[in-house]
Amino acid sequence: MDRSMETVEEEVEEYSWREVLLPRLVPVVSDAAPELERETGERRRGRELLVAVDFGPNSKHAFDWALVHFARMADTLHLIHAVSSVNNDLVYEKSQELMEDLAIEAFKTSLVQTKARIVEGDAGKVICREAERLKPAAVILGTRGRGLIQSVLQGSVSEYCFHNCKAAPVIIVPGKEAGEQSVL
Repeated sequence: MDRSMETVEEEVEEYSWREVLLPRLVPVVSDAAPELERETGERRRGRELLVAVDFGPNSKHAFDWALVHFARMADTLHLIHAVSSVNNDLVYEKSQELMEDLAIEAFKTSLVQTKARIVEGDAGKVICREAERLKPAAVILGTRGRGLIQSVLQGSVSEYCFHNCKAAPVIIVPGKEAGEQSVL
């Protein structure tokens, strides 16, 4: 039997998701400050950026880092939040509140538009699947802040994405405490 001619069928995994309806934010720009106008497609083509978020401080730190160091006015920030079930109304409502707060902050900070999606499933797989769908300029996520032993035993979402997201570069933003020096 010639093994080079075998057909391998990949299992295509179905998944559930819910789009988050975010408030429509429009910048108010006075005639005296034309440099603040939102950049148009003619001036600069905006990029799609995927930012994985959850309720943890390291996720928020990665989101803040993306706004300050990476996003520009013409970009669209795609917020992705993985949950165990998109049909759980309490989980969806809390996740929606998080996404709305982050969208408003993104607009106020960097004048970027935001889209949000709550996706059911394992966080690492969800992030990589959404990256494949969007083909973003970058996937930005934080670390969970666990120690080496705990990460080895339980796995790491950021490590999974680093090795498995092939559609875009993965930027892993270390937690705030990783960059802080203690002063004694």
